[in-house]
Amino acid sequence: MTPADLADLLRATAAKVLVDRGLDSSVLPEQVTVERPRNPEHGDYATNVAMQVAKRVGTNPRELAGWLAEALAATDGIDAADVAGPGFLNIRLAASAQGAIVAQILAAAQSYGTGSTLTGTKINLEFVSANPTGPVHLGGTRWAAVGDALGRILAAEGAEVTREYYFNDNGAQIDRFANSLVAAALGEPTPADGYAGEYIKEISASIVAAHPDVLSLPEQQRHELFRREGVEQMFAQIKQDLHDFGTDFDVYFNESSLFASGAVEQAVEQLKNSGNLYEKDGAWWIASTEFGDDKDRVVLKSDGNAAYIAGDIAYFQNKRSRGFDLAIYMLGADHHGYIGRLKAAAAAFGDNPDTVEVLIGQMVNLVRDGKAVKMSKRAGTVVTLNDLVEAIGVDASRYVLVRSSVNSSIDIDLDLWTKASSENPVYYVQYAHARTCRIIDNAKAFGFDAVAPDFALLNSDREGDLIRTLGDFPRVVATAADTREPHRIARYLEELAGVYHPFQSDDDMRVLPKGDDAVTPLNAARLELVRATRQVLANGLGLLGVSAPERM
Repeated sequence: MTPADLADLLRATAAKVLVDRGLDSSVLPEQVTVERPRNPEHGDYATNVAMQVAKRVGTNPRELAGWLAEALAATDGIDAADVAGPGFLNIRLAASAQGAIVAQILAAAQSYGTGSTLTGTKINLEFVSANPTGPVHLGGTRWAAVGDALGRILAAEGAEVTREYYFNDNGAQIDRFANSLVAAALGEPTPADGYAGEYIKEISASIVAAHPDVLSLPEQQRHELFRREGVEQMFAQIKQDLHDFGTDFDVYFNESSLFASGAVEQAVEQLKNSGNLYEKDGAWWIASTEFGDDKDRVVLKSDGNAAYIAGDIAYFQNKRSRGFDLAIYMLGADHHGYIGRLKAAAAAFGDNPDTVEVLIGQMVNLVRDGKAVKMSKRAGTVVTLNDLVEAIGVDASRYVLVRSSVNSSIDIDLDLWTKASSENPVYYVQYAHARTCRIIDNAKAFGFDAVAPDFALLNSDREGDLIRTLGDFPRVVATAADTREPHRIARYLEELAGVYHPFQSDDDMRVLPKGDDAVTPLNAARLELVRATRQVLANGLGLLGVSAPERM
């Protein structure tokens, strides 16, 4: 019986108890909350459902909890149910019901942990979207890890997810990039507002090698060639670096296509016609404060050129026209203003602002010898995705970037994340998986196939704690999808590893028989418990895009 099964049983039992006493069962929540008590002595699971609904049906919480406890105690799979405090209900499962979780995990295999909370929802998930003016820096690398993991988690809950990269090939930054390439080709200093670094020299040199006469071209033509080919080379490198990092996209959307297709102009005209654009000081403004933004925004400048938000508005419309129910934007720490403006733009079109979600990621710092390495793409000292991977590897890079809430900054300690010890979280989790594989491999010589497991024998505290932790996985995945927080998966895996390592190290929990001893149903049940643990560890690591090694 998984926590989800118990929640369903609790709701059904509570509904019957209320109806039998002539009370209103409609007050019950759709989903009854089931949690594991902090103190295992209180039981396997606890619920506050009696406290939630007692007042609404005109009874005392402890009295209602008592009725529920009496009904549950007579139910198959429930060993005991006790009332605690003002109306909490503590529940202890029968060993057979608890052990059945192991069989469920093994039957579900790779699909264990998946759900259907987002089935039928079409989600556009836009992340990274770094300008093609330099390598992906640590902030973008964080989104590469978190965004990819979030896409996997949303899909695990049934969503149809399109991973999208918004390719900004338009605007002043691209011009500054091209100017920097030209300056490098001419042997001139980097422009004051340009980009520095070895990658500029390398790209510039490759363009000159491919077009030996490029420097003799008229200035505008020369600039355009460096711009076009420089962006093409830089973006090809970005895509390759992300692919090597384990992050790929379904759609690469060019910003310039919004202008070339007339989508920006059409969006502006639609807002004008709706009355949500007004003219002031020669410019056109969106009345975004009427829809919750902190200030109105310029959409068309006084010189007639589109402001940056104009492209954002047209891009949102484009996403909705492609049939997406939800557009999730994953943006950097300096983009807080986008939350209000994008939601306001949706409302100005008569759309639901909730079709827009904006996640803001905080800064990432790389610590070397106790000191932070500064990032500056223009100064040429940027710490890149490749720098991080070279220092600690792909798995550790992805894991460290995912395991913390995006609302918090991260200091990546290179010394910690290269350690082959339990202090290193990704090593700790991966080593747990490798240990399960070693036991399963060693078991092949003992003839386990001839002995049926008896899951009711898995009744020790260590076994019960491990089983209940495994049973939590589907709930953790569903919560991570609902809150858009992949770090919940990483923290869960660390908890699971923290329960499994002591289990395997405990002589009283032997899986393999000693010497010439025969395999018993308890040995067989414990081996299945190890297999289930391996499956959940692999499934969880897979959601993070981190490998599950069989040997370490």
